[in-house]
Amino acid sequence: MGDNTGVMKTTRTEALMKAVHAKIANRALAPGDRLPSVRRFAETMGVSPSTVVEAYDRLEAEGVIRARRGAGFYVTGANLPPMALAAMGPARERDVDPFWVSRQSLDADPSVLKPGCGWLPTDWMPNAAIRKGLRALGRADDPLLSDYGSTRGSLSLRRLLLGRFADEGIAATADQIMLTASGTQAIDLICRLLLRPGDTVLVDDPCYFNFQALLRAHQATIVGVPFTSAGPDTSAFEQALINETPRLYITNSALHNPTGATISPQTAHRVLLMAAAHGLTIVEDDIFADFEPEPSPRLAVLDGLDRVIRIGSFSKTLSASVRCGYIAARADWIEGLIDLQVASCFGGPGPVATELIAGILAGGGYRKHMDEVRLRLARARKEAINRLASLGLVPWIIPHGGFYLWCQLPNGQDSAVIARRCMERKVILAPGNVFSVSQSATSFLRFNVAQMGDERVFSALCHAMNVGSCSVD
Repeated sequence: MGDNTGVMKTTRTEALMKAVHAKIANRALAPGDRLPSVRRFAETMGVSPSTVVEAYDRLEAEGVIRARRGAGFYVTGANLPPMALAAMGPARERDVDPFWVSRQSLDADPSVLKPGCGWLPTDWMPNAAIRKGLRALGRADDPLLSDYGSTRGSLSLRRLLLGRFADEGIAATADQIMLTASGTQAIDLICRLLLRPGDTVLVDDPCYFNFQALLRAHQATIVGVPFTSAGPDTSAFEQALINETPRLYITNSALHNPTGATISPQTAHRVLLMAAAHGLTIVEDDIFADFEPEPSPRLAVLDGLDRVIRIGSFSKTLSASVRCGYIAARADWIEGLIDLQVASCFGGPGPVATELIAGILAGGGYRKHMDEVRLRLARARKEAINRLASLGLVPWIIPHGGFYLWCQLPNGQDSAVIARRCMERKVILAPGNVFSVSQSATSFLRFNVAQMGDERVFSALCHAMNVGSCSVD
């Protein structure tokens, strides 16, 4: 037999080079970072030091790394490939990818029905109040119409938020709140401030799919904690704290997305005690607060914004076109977040958007609008539950507010398959595994009851599920 030692060494060398290229591509190694020493990399990869030396020499010849005398090898940043979000996690079927529902819903033709989307229909929104507010702003001074937003955002809107916090029992001050371009940007800024590539973040399983997308963009290690009708499973939560030493936990405490559940007082206290013991920071997304008929426990209220960061926005209740979010946190964290927002967006959201929102919130019409929305949702929820039951779809729980129903398909049917079939009938659904880190929600679908008034939704479901005779065609 011929000697193939040289071929094997070449193959191992190329494998090492590929591993380094992959770490640079997904930003595990950034420009200026030091590579492992020859000896340590050889031990890690189970090869000889000479193979590592050859791989490093070839990478240096390519300009990917450079040697510093007596200091090792460093990433140069040359030929750095663009960061691809699709490569930041295990491959999934496109219809259970966190971006799939968002893309389909945002880009859908007006004729497409969207019971899987995450917002209210346009005719449920306070459009008359928005038009009135825009007319008033048209008479405002020129600076409001043309200048950048201040670094903390509109003082009038922040004062309104502080007043609402005080009603809950949060004694926040003006230096503990800042406005952002959206709720999504609020989470992005927090991740920029508190995370480094490779840090572990806990999320609920299931959770809002864009939490996962953002965390993938920040190169975080995502660990899911099973979610119950009373909040995160506290035993699993504690075990994850011990085993994974996470930096953050991101959650919705009330009207949880996608399940509609609300954390219990006992679970909230337990989570806060464990977070304090393990040095964990909690990001509480309170975007659905105004959909609750009665306030429920909040981690930020119990904690007093010490270890908990509250975020929110107005896109669900007022307008997704006039976007604005907020962050409430410790004053020192707000200072760092402001700098990051200046660096990435040059200031807070524009004065037109923030003053428009402040004007609507300050008027008595906003409370009336939300009262009407809650009543409409209660009726829509009851109707949707009854109609879905006729197809064998059962809610995991009955939420006390909001617009989501987390429903299980009968007979172990695959929600991704159902979603594909419904898409052929121009109905966009949200399959369960879009929300599940562990991919354990195969038989679940998330429904938006406000988007289910058209009979074609149930007709499409009936045909997709092969339910006997479908009464509507």
